[in-house]
Amino acid sequence: MMKKILLATDGSVQSQRSAEQAIQLATAFNGVIDVVHVIDAERAKHDALKNITPAALEQDRKQRLNPVLTKIKKEGIPYKLHFLKGEPGPSIVDFANKGEYDWVILGSRGLNPLQKMVLGSVSHKVAKRVKWPVMIVK
Repeated sequence: MMKKILLATDGSVQSQRSAEQAIQLATAFNGVIDVVHVIDAERAKHDALKNITPAALEQDRKQRLNPVLTKIKKEGIPYKLHFLKGEPGPSIVDFANKGEYDWVILGSRGLNPLQKMVLGSVSHKVAKRVKWPVMIVK
């Protein structure tokens, strides 16, 4: 029974822990992983204003995701890397809902209650709006 897993990652420590969970599930169920990284429009504008070349930006993104991708490759799990543009929460939700997944896995950033109330968290937005089971890894 093959399982399809969507792993949303930004290369952070939390997303590396969520990658470990995705790898465990993919290994146990002969699964495949779609790795999604969202390029935040605001950050992209900021980087463009700093005169960072598109090639350098792409290299930086790949370097940030390298620990996650290395773990997946090491276990021999089939995966596809997808770069999305926009606000992380809605972009992940839109991508996930257009596909068919057995699990959507992402890390929790650890906002305090006031930050969650004012800003909302990506993991909360995804858990609320994705039609597939969601695992949030602390």
